[in-house]
This record gives sequence, C-alpha cells and structure tokens, in this order.
Amino acid sequence: MRLPWMRAIASFLFSATLSAPAWANANANSAVPGTLNYVEGKVSIGGETLDSKSIGSAELKPGQSLTTGSGKAEVLLTPGVFLRVGDNSTVTMISPGITDTVVGIERGRAMLEVEEIHPENDIRVTVDGATARILKTGLYDFSSDAGWLRVYDGQALVKDGDRQVKVKGGRELDFAPNGPLKAEKFDKKADEEGDLYRWSSLRSGYVAEANVDAARMYAANGLGPWGPGWWGAGWYWDPWFDGFTFIPGDGIFYSSFGWGFYSPWWVYDAPFYGYGNRRYGYGGHYYHHFSADVRSWGPGSHYVAGQNYSGGIYRGPGSVGRGFQSGPVTTGGSRGFGGSRGGGFAGGGFHGGGGVGGGGFHGGGGGHGR
Repeated sequence: MRLPWMRAIASFLFSATLSAPAWANANANSAVPGTLNYVEGKVSIGGETLDSKSIGSAELKPGQSLTTGSGKAEVLLTPGVFLRVGDNSTVTMISPGITDTVVGIERGRAMLEVEEIHPENDIRVTVDGATARILKTGLYDFSSDAGWLRVYDGQALVKDGDRQVKVKGGRELDFAPNGPLKAEKFDKKADEEGDLYRWSSLRSGYVAEANVDAARMYAANGLGPWGPGWWGAGWYWDPWFDGFTFIPGDGIFYSSFGWGFYSPWWVYDAPFYGYGNRRYGYGGHYYHHFSADVRSWGPGSHYVAGQNYSGGIYRGPGSVGRGFQSGPVTTGGSRGFGGSRGGGFAGGGFHGGGGVGGGGFHGGGGGHGR
C-alpha cells in the first residue's frame, strides 16, 4: 500500500510535468557533436543546401563536409564548444564522439570557442597534415589556406609528423617551415578587426544572451533540480533565440569575448538577468533573430551594444575582462567551482533529450529540449 505522502509527491511531480513550459520539452531531438546551430549565406553539407530551417536539425556526420561560399556557419561540438566556419571554407567531421571529437579544416578558415572542457574530452583539429589537440578552454583560429594556428586564449598541443609543440595564448604557429615547430607572438589587436573574428564575437554574445534567458527559466521553475528538462551541463534549445545555447552544470564560465555562461545556480548574477522580469512581468519573452546589426536582434539590453563593447570584447557588468576563466569569479558561498555540481562527465550532462526524465550519459548527446 502506498503511503499518503508518496501519493502527494507523485501527484506534485505529475502536475509539475504537465505545467512545464512547452519549450523545455518541445522535441525529443537533441544536439550532438556536428549539429548545425546557425547558418547564413551560401552553405551546404554534401550536396544539400542549408538554410534557417536546417538550424537545430542538420547534422555533420562522420565523413561529411560542410562547405561555405559567401556564407558562414556555426556547428556545435561537445557541450560548450562552438566551431564557427568562415566564408569560402570547408570543414570535415572526422569523428563526432563525445570523448573523441575530430574535425578537419580542408579549406579556408574556422574558429573554435571552448567554454568547457574535461580531461575525458579529446578535441582535435587537423590542418594541412598537422593535428592540434585542444588542452584548455579558450579561443582558437585555424587557417588552412595560410597554414597557421592562432591561439587567443587557451593552449593547444600541435603534432606534425615527429614534431610537436604547445601553443599558448597570444601565440601563432606556422605549419609550413621545415625543422622544429616554433610558436611566435602575433598581434591580437590587429587580428580582432578580421571578419570571422567579429562575426564569432557577435555569435558568442547572442548565444550568451540565450544562456541567460534559458537558465533563468530553469531556475524559476525549480524542478529537476532547477526546472523541467534541466539535469546538468549541456546544450539546451531556446526557441526565443532560434538555437541551442550552452548551460554549465554550476558556476559561471567566462568566454574569451568577455561575457559569462551561467548555470541556473548563478544566473541571478547575470547583468541582464532582470530584463523582462520587472518591466514586463516574470518570464516575459520575445523572439530574437541574429544578424550583423545588433539593433535587429530583439528587445532588451545586449552585450555587444554600447560603450562597454569594443574590438570584439565586452568589458561591462558581469565581465571578467580579457582572458578566459573556466570558473566563476565570485566571493563567498560554497557553490564556487564551475561544473562541480550536476554537470560534465561526473554528474550527467550528456542527455538524450528534454523532459523531466531521460537523464544519464548517452554517449552522443549533450543537448536538451528541442
């Protein structure tokens, strides 16, 4: 016989599930490494042309190549890792595994933004016969045509035949010369004026705003543990921003571009957390659409608008300035270390889809709720 308190709890959970926001469990599909998160201009996978309807559903599978003409694309890898492909470029998915993620830059240029990485991850990028293994969170720029790697923040181990070298932040490596590989300094300020860098910064700011929007909704609903469909670090679909965003398991993970990606535990620290709550009532939402013109994104404050944003870097409220940190900059409290609660490999984080159930490690996921 079931005890009354057990029936009460079951009734509560059932009611909470029925009342969950529709966007928290809109679709059983999830983001896996290779999922397309944004596209503009002329882009294709194989012979299939991609457009806005492909976002969130198109997937770059092993052996397939994504090619751009006059266009750009954003592809999700492991949770917290964004691959952004520039104009007139080709990238190939070699391995889409969570613990074995390999992409090849065959032509043109691509940038890798890494918000979170675990010892169990093995993220590699091949360029001109060389292989760069990503060792730390940061921002990485690859050019197949010019034959170099530039590390803005972070660290990569590059192997080319029997040669290898570690490339740290502020250094670039030319793959062409014979003899020992040698990383040298490069002018980051000058490179920040480049088209792909500026576009990547805008995309990162847009996805960071989606993070605040999604994380505060999970925090507000207070179930599972912070809202229906939230069970740790991973990719989460936000229909108000037409794409997936990254939500860490705990703490605040700061981007090389200056803004933070907040867990539901810490989203109240976000600079734009209150927008839409006091003015329009809690949970007010508006559709946003990405473009090069931030004024067309949608209502509200934006990281990339105003005097706090210049050279692709945000230095306003909620920013740690230049440089990448993989944990929150906070004082006091016991929740401090990013990714230490309910996220990453130790606490789930790789789920097959949204909803109140369906947690656990499924090996190819990391996405929720589309």
